[in-house]
Amino acid sequence: MKLIVNGEYHDLAAPTLSELLTLMEYEGDWLATAVNGEIVHREDRADHALNDNDRIEILSPMQGG
Repeated sequence: MKLIVNGEYHDLAAPTLSELLTLMEYEGDWLATAVNGEIVHREDRADHALNDNDRIEILSPMQGG
């Protein structure tokens, strides 16, 4: 299926948000995720089904000083 992840098109077979994160090698409880502009909480990622042309944002905190 075609997905837009952080503004880039990807053709991935990921039926859920959790599986997408695994396929793209994102790890950690500290990630923030949104699908089509709606926040998806960590505990809901495994049940959140993805559809063709969904727009997914994956954010991680930055450190620096």
